[in-house]
Amino acid sequence: MINITDIARNEVIKLMEKDGFNHDTDFVRVGVKSGGCSGLSYELNFDNKTENDDKIFEDNAIKIVVDKKSLLYLVGTTLEFSGGLNGKGFVFVNPNANRTCGCGESFSL
Repeated sequence: MINITDIARNEVIKLMEKDGFNHDTDFVRVGVKSGGCSGLSYELNFDNKTENDDKIFEDNAIKIVVDKKSLLYLVGTTLEFSGGLNGKGFVFVNPNANRTCGCGESFSL
């Protein structure tokens, strides 16, 4: 399961609408890929099509889709949004990560 905070939910809705997606029917696709200074990096996109190995969750009225392979790395993760002095953007709070890079965009297990 992946959770989404209220602030992140509001930002997702705003960005989805801006990109022509509908948060009632479309979803946020979250994944993990090789790369980044710590070994693995996060992916976040909007989508309206699922694949056979996708797992679908809903939290805070947002549908979240994760491919089966990425789910192993993301179970229990919370998607937050930070608008502070260090910049604006989505932040993954991943309890499975043993090490993260300074920018928070990559991690290792």
